[in-house]
Amino acid sequence: MLIDTYGRVATDLRVSLTDRCNLRCTYCMPEEGLQWLTKSDLLTDHEIVRLIDISVRLLGIEEVRFTGGEPLLRPGLVSIVERVAALAPRPQMSMTTNGIGLRRTATALKAAGLDRVNVSLDTLRPEVFKTLTRRDRHQDVLDGLQAARDAGLTPVKVNTVLMPGLNADEAPDLLAWAVEHDYELRFIEQMPLDAQHGWRRDGMVTAGDILASLHTRFDLTPEGAGERGAAPAERWLVNGGPYRVGVIASVTRPFCAACDRTRLTADGQIRNCLFAREETDLRGALRSGGSDEEIARIWRLAMWGKKAGAGLDDPSFVQPDRPMSAIGG
Repeated sequence: MLIDTYGRVATDLRVSLTDRCNLRCTYCMPEEGLQWLTKSDLLTDHEIVRLIDISVRLLGIEEVRFTGGEPLLRPGLVSIVERVAALAPRPQMSMTTNGIGLRRTATALKAAGLDRVNVSLDTLRPEVFKTLTRRDRHQDVLDGLQAARDAGLTPVKVNTVLMPGLNADEAPDLLAWAVEHDYELRFIEQMPLDAQHGWRRDGMVTAGDILASLHTRFDLTPEGAGERGAAPAERWLVNGGPYRVGVIASVTRPFCAACDRTRLTADGQIRNCLFAREETDLRGALRSGGSDEEIARIWRLAMWGKKAGAGLDDPSFVQPDRPMSAIGG
């Protein structure tokens, strides 16, 4: 079991498969990209599967989410999914992706055992997409979403970040589009995880702003705390249901008290919080011949020290050194 001093139990593992990405989203990394990890620093496919096996067999992990960077850039992705699906106990598996490569991989990923996907899409306007991501790939994402739905990687969730002056006015249009295409839309407040450290709290679109915009066109009924559990998104029924919309208010309505996550970076570090400034090395233990039990012990100690909250409401908050692309948000 992965428990911390506040009694929270981690059952959800986020696994970053690579720090690389084929987009350059303005809220994540600079246009020129970042200094990527070397191949020798990255965990191998075998090491990733072994750590996931330890987590589900010895530490109580029930869900695994593959992230990046962009996980579809990992050459061995389908094989990793297939091997994790064969573990006992078998964890639920999902993936967060920008969707660009889903059209060609969705069917194979479903056959390998992936259960569902979250796809990042911030706008319905191709020109705004190009400004936000610095790439002209909007149609590729739309095609990837459809491929995921057709392959049965459902429910297909769409993650959206709204930015002032760019797409902040699109919330109602995005929700109408998601309902039409049977996607579950989730708005995410912009978080302080950009490589440029340019995030400002007073310059973000808040959950309150998003809900006020949605209420101009839709009747939203709160789903209730009992349905939410440890999920990061507060959800509302749209016009009485069955469609839902979620808002992840990491900054203005933090949900740290119910957090059930542990994170493994692409280079084998454990982060007990997305906003943590400290990491615990598992790669070294793996490569020096550490036993499964020893690695599990190190992992437990890493989670035991988890702080009560991320501290985003603290004026002295210092942004983590790694951007979101290297952490696996």
